[in-house]
Amino acid sequence: MNSLIIKNLQKKYSNGVHALQNVTLEVTNGIFGLLGPNGAGKSSLMKTIVGLQLADSGEIIFNGTNVLQNEIFIKEQLGFLPQDFGVYPKISAYDLLNHIAILKGVTDKKQRKDQILTLLNKVNLSSHKNKEVNTFSGGMRQRFGVAQALLGNPNIIIVDEPTAGLDPEERNRLNGLLAEIGTERIVILSTHLVEDVHNLCSQMAIMKNGKVILQGKPTDFVNELEGKIWTKQILEKQFEEYKALYNVISSQYIGGKLNIQVYSNTVMNDFEPAKSSLENVYFKVLNQNEVEI
Repeated sequence: MNSLIIKNLQKKYSNGVHALQNVTLEVTNGIFGLLGPNGAGKSSLMKTIVGLQLADSGEIIFNGTNVLQNEIFIKEQLGFLPQDFGVYPKISAYDLLNHIAILKGVTDKKQRKDQILTLLNKVNLSSHKNKEVNTFSGGMRQRFGVAQALLGNPNIIIVDEPTAGLDPEERNRLNGLLAEIGTERIVILSTHLVEDVHNLCSQMAIMKNGKVILQGKPTDFVNELEGKIWTKQILEKQFEEYKALYNVISSQYIGGKLNIQVYSNTVMNDFEPAKSSLENVYFKVLNQNEVEI
């Protein structure tokens, strides 16, 4: 069982932005979802874990070793799929994986070939192994990114916004891949898509302004809100009035009509009861920036 423990991590940039503020998390095998809006600190946390930037203070302990003092320890066991995965032009999928595998220390030629062919099959790119990666579609490129992240059989994989911009079919295919690879290792999924965390993750955290404002099991948080979410269709001009009167956690247009979702412990006679969801949890916590559920 792998273990990643983050304690009181701090990072402040030269422009004054406090990107990480006392971030504390504990992660074990499985997919851990890291949710938050743009600028929440998710990417800063990912870059710090993988050693692309230094923390000002705090600890990152992976399998008993403080990786802030020994960066090589985690890099030797790490797979990373960044949000913007660049590729070399005019190089085939197989040759690029071969090059990355060598950089990762897979020196045995037969072992390297076997691993590359196995991974290309896993991500359904075997028939495209001789094609240039820069000609791949967005979904194919992301699946290639998963393959390169898996080279060397890492114990921890970090993926940053992996499904952004993908069509629904490719998104489902990529999520299936992540679910499969998350059974025997740590996979940290950084995203702003609540649905991906709901579908894939047994543990999660929500970040805002560099802070972790909620962490635990998604199912627990959803169950805690059951019977406390209410919905109503209103006129757009009434929105500010309802925001002033009620704890409106989100709003959306359904069939061109504005619908609001309200959090309340008591029965709302003028509202319809709504089934709780992780999206309700997300918006409630973000809007209040504190844990009350």
